[in-house]
Amino acid sequence: MTLSKALNDGLRAAMERDPKVLVMGEDVGKLGGVFRVTDGLQKDFGEQRVLDTPLAESGIIGTAVGLAIRGFRPVCEIQFDGFVFPGYDQIVSQLAKLHYRSQGTVRMPVVVRIPFGGGIGAVEHHSESPESLFAHVAGLKVVACSNPVDAYWMIQQAISSDDPVIFFEPKRRYWEKAEVDTDATPVPLFSSQVVRTGSTLTLASYGPMLKTCLEAAAAAEADGQDIEVIDLRTLSPLDLGPVVESVRRTGHLVVVSEAPSESSITSEVAARVQSEAFHSLEAPVLRVTGFDTPYPPSRCEDDYLPDLDRVLDAVDRSLAW
Repeated sequence: MTLSKALNDGLRAAMERDPKVLVMGEDVGKLGGVFRVTDGLQKDFGEQRVLDTPLAESGIIGTAVGLAIRGFRPVCEIQFDGFVFPGYDQIVSQLAKLHYRSQGTVRMPVVVRIPFGGGIGAVEHHSESPESLFAHVAGLKVVACSNPVDAYWMIQQAISSDDPVIFFEPKRRYWEKAEVDTDATPVPLFSSQVVRTGSTLTLASYGPMLKTCLEAAAAAEADGQDIEVIDLRTLSPLDLGPVVESVRRTGHLVVVSEAPSESSITSEVAARVQSEAFHSLEAPVLRVTGFDTPYPPSRCEDDYLPDLDRVLDAVDRSLAW
């Protein structure tokens, strides 16, 4: 199934399992969301559980906070990454704080779904990668799926969590397909995963860039390089155990992300790996990222986004150090 269909099925499974799970957002009901992730849910579960909201992200998040206090498990859809900022105050000041403010008596089991990243030829505010902003906020959990299998399981695990989860979905991967075994045992939510084993260099990434890293590893294999690829999956808390273990074997690490490099997830990965595995490194940790500029017009995005050539160039530079 496609990644978007996997999310739809995961949402459906969570709603069937728990009547307290609600879905809310702009056009999530009759339209089924701009990417059709919620298609058919309002028809099957009714307007009391799949709510079309006004165009007001602050109101969506604020309403979800109130619902969570009353025992519900709201799932909020933000249509596009750049639309989340009107609700950022509610997320940071309320959603992330209430459990601590109440000394643990109030839980905030809210999931905020955010399609993120570029590559779809969209206009301004439709292709951003703001994940570092949320990962820096204490009290929030932040995850990013990269494939249909993870999408199906991770959305259900996020909904089951008693903590607020910011759930990033790679919008340009919505239509990519994979076999999804709905009877399998899922990988724990807040954990990274080795998706390709190797011995000469470690590539770590998440979300939309994971496919690019797997393509780079396959291309490098023709040159005799055996590259290990790790899907970070959880951005806060970061699970760097598998990355550190891999670097201790390979001696080389390249971290890849669409987000700008300054004060980013890739910065944190590089700092912590160099702290924990310094003597195993045969080269500095290199990063391949978007540039430290606002996201460009769509006709320029191919020059902005990390691609196969930029990842392979970093691989070559690391191995040649």
